[in-house]
Amino acid sequence: MPKHSAPRALLAILLAMPAVYPAAQEKPSDTLLTVGHYLEIESVSDPQISPDGTQIIYARSWVNVLEDRRESTLWIMRADGTRNRFFAKGSSPRWSPDGTRVLYMAEGAPKGMQLYVRWVEPMGDASQITHVLDSPMDARWSPDGKWVGFAMFVARPSEFHIDLPAPPEGAKWTAAPRYVDRLHFRQDREGFQRPGLVHLFVEPADGGTPRDVTPGEWSVGARFDGLVTGVNWDWSPDGKTIAVDGLDDADADYRFQESNIYAVDVATGAVKRLTPERGSWTSPVFSPDGKHIAYVGMAIAFTQHAYHAAQLYVMAPDGSGTRSLTPALDRDPDEIHWAADGATIYLTTQDRGAANVLAASLAGGVRPVTSGAQVISLASLAKNGVAAVTRATALEPPDVYTADLRRAPAFTRLTRVNADLLGRIHLGEVEEIWYQSAPGVKVQGWIVKPPGFDPKKKYPLVLSIHGGPQAMSNVAFRFDLQNFAANGFVALYTNPRGSTGYGTEFGNAIDHLYPGPDYDDLMAGVDSLIGRGYIDPDNLFVTGCSGGGVLTSWVIGHTKRFAAAGVRCPVIDWISMAGETDIPLFTYNFFEAPFWEKPDMWLKESPLMYVGNVSTPTLLMTGDLDMRTPMPQTEEYYVALKMRKVPAALLRFAGEYHGTGSKPSNYMRTQLYLMAWFKKYGKGLK
Repeated sequence: MPKHSAPRALLAILLAMPAVYPAAQEKPSDTLLTVGHYLEIESVSDPQISPDGTQIIYARSWVNVLEDRRESTLWIMRADGTRNRFFAKGSSPRWSPDGTRVLYMAEGAPKGMQLYVRWVEPMGDASQITHVLDSPMDARWSPDGKWVGFAMFVARPSEFHIDLPAPPEGAKWTAAPRYVDRLHFRQDREGFQRPGLVHLFVEPADGGTPRDVTPGEWSVGARFDGLVTGVNWDWSPDGKTIAVDGLDDADADYRFQESNIYAVDVATGAVKRLTPERGSWTSPVFSPDGKHIAYVGMAIAFTQHAYHAAQLYVMAPDGSGTRSLTPALDRDPDEIHWAADGATIYLTTQDRGAANVLAASLAGGVRPVTSGAQVISLASLAKNGVAAVTRATALEPPDVYTADLRRAPAFTRLTRVNADLLGRIHLGEVEEIWYQSAPGVKVQGWIVKPPGFDPKKKYPLVLSIHGGPQAMSNVAFRFDLQNFAANGFVALYTNPRGSTGYGTEFGNAIDHLYPGPDYDDLMAGVDSLIGRGYIDPDNLFVTGCSGGGVLTSWVIGHTKRFAAAGVRCPVIDWISMAGETDIPLFTYNFFEAPFWEKPDMWLKESPLMYVGNVSTPTLLMTGDLDMRTPMPQTEEYYVALKMRKVPAALLRFAGEYHGTGSKPSNYMRTQLYLMAWFKKYGKGLK
């Protein structure tokens, strides 16, 4: 497998990130962060700057405590942050090409989310332009502003016909069984899927009848293991062609992470495949002059591994002239935006806990645009080169900023949605660390210290393990870990091998070996903190969800050093997981052969096989609707622990799919149950 490294200039800037993010000095009025403060935290996302760079509209979410859910509203302001005001209830705002209207999603008739258009100056009434039975997604304006395109589910009922006698009048027969004949038939947060496809539609911008422009027996949208998560597509500048990712293949249901990019003639619906090589090809974006299409991906050989960094490519609109612009980057490109001159592509990448903006030139070369210990989301870019972004740091949740990407950018902060709350709360200091694990392997992590931290004292430690496993803990604000710190715990979170943001070799280190070296990296991190002298080795605790739940159950099966554990939404038996989850191909892909051929390797990596070693008091927590790591996984582990009389309890979270915190009340319960369990089995904790 080829090994790449980032350009030296980029590495030098990223390595210069500060290592300590000190909290504000304690004042008499300071309070500590409580679980209840979660109800007051707001979040901002998706800032969209108008084409002329004068206005920004963004989504702002808050907790509806009566309905136990987060709700999204849209706010609009000038590009300097003034005249910040409510715009509409909804999400996913997009400016019309002339900047006079905004397209967005909101609840509507006959049901569910619908598309609306609203004039901006003067502020007019909103017009609902779709009245469809399945919610639109990924809506885009045509370049002339006369049309709106969107993706939408198209039902394709399948049935197994039988000649059932007609019921007698007044009979109450049981409903017919659900008929399933596909590999993928369920999806977390969606439930059991109806048989059907996802197509692209266009409709007049002032309302009308949607027209299917991809009417074939295939789905648009690049899918990871059959999951319908959205469609990446773009209009050509002349509005005659749409570039879209998807997979037009009769065997698509069995393709793990494979997709192509297609050109669709808007007038006729004719489809042409642009990426001839098999692989994972996604996210097409036309250049402003229409001469190039930028896209992201990798060849099929690399998709068969646990992880391989993608590259940024460009090609001509007919699919010719394909070339990579990032052959030496070894980081995943994301959030692609063309500069107005068509000579530069701006993008973001995750790197060592941070996410920053880079610029890739068509002439060759990649340079950093922003740097530092921050998480930047490049949401939109105006014609004048000013970007609207969200920026988060270890002590600040995301807010809206602007930056002129053509120059050495200085961020201008436009919102402070949580300043009124966090300004009166004493947060814990966050310290970045690097520690040695296996020979030649250094691992990055972060420590969240209790407010008023005293290095001469001994503190209990919570090791928090991220999920994925191909994911990255980052330097953005962590409410959960700050809450642990406010309750007297030191919190440690790390990026062990298998994490993204450190290159292909590091991310692929767990290929066919999960859990594996990531466990060694986690334990080395705990040892590193104990060596600092302020951790109580008798009060070590561990928790994680999903991939973090896998590793938490693995940890307690391989060491007795932890006083208690919180195993959340885990996989504990890979063989049964393969038939229970909504991502079966992901599960099969982690092993060199199916379990009916080589069961030993599946059993070797299953935490359930090590339950005989467990003595750690274990709290298990899973959503009762979870289709990713379904409840039977948790129940298998719980019953095994009970049979061995290990102190254990099971919490079935009502109304939760994967994870235990999508509902605000359940988020708070997760925190409180974990802390109560740790204090119950810790030594001398109150």
